[in-house]
Amino acid sequence: MVRPPNLTQLPTHVAIIMDGNGRWARRRGLPRIMGHRQGVKTVRSIVRLSRKLGISILTLYVFSQENWKRPKAEVSALMGLLHDHLKSELDEMLSNQISLRTIGHIERLPKQVRTCLEDTIRQTSGNKAMILNLALSYGARREIADAARRIAEKCISGALDPADIDEAEFASNLDTTDLPDPDLIIRTSGEYRLSNFLLFQAAYSELYVTPTLWPDFDKEEFLKALFEYQRRERRFGLVSEQLPRLCTARGS
Repeated sequence: MVRPPNLTQLPTHVAIIMDGNGRWARRRGLPRIMGHRQGVKTVRSIVRLSRKLGISILTLYVFSQENWKRPKAEVSALMGLLHDHLKSELDEMLSNQISLRTIGHIERLPKQVRTCLEDTIRQTSGNKAMILNLALSYGARREIADAARRIAEKCISGALDPADIDEAEFASNLDTTDLPDPDLIIRTSGEYRLSNFLLFQAAYSELYVTPTLWPDFDKEEFLKALFEYQRRERRFGLVSEQLPRLCTARGS
């Protein structure tokens, strides 16, 4: 049994690449959709645990830009699961003060799913305890290109001087404009890559990879990831000896 983590040293923003649904199903001789159904149950439990622990922001990589290339039947089934999940979880999000947000090109979603998504976002917009941020039809390279286009348009219109373009200006044009960068990025299924996920925002994120497939990623596995995060020293380019002085300076 994993003991509870130190609740005063939790990451503010946790992002998860939820990988392994298909392999989970294949190992059991089941259709891929059964892996996705089990994965939805894991989403529910991890959202609940995150809220209980006091994590402020949870970003889940639900459906990538590249996932549109999957077989039409699988894409349709995934959209149906998303729609049903939004419907079934609305009351819980409201009662637990969870605000739903999205990043990505949601205009590509089927109309029924998009309408349900937008309605859920509207109904939960006033909730303040936690942000549940879903990456849907999302790709980080596309996001970066979109940001570059927005900045170019501002420069052409005269609203922005090219000399004023810096990291902060660029970040303000990303989908995550009002969110802090993820402190911890978790990837399940043992793959060591970001898969076009939050490439700009992940510059100083702690990465945690587990061989556990997403449908099997339970409370114990999540707590292991949080413990590992708490063991690490986040220096942001500094040396260890500077960190206490930096903390003191911030507190002064």
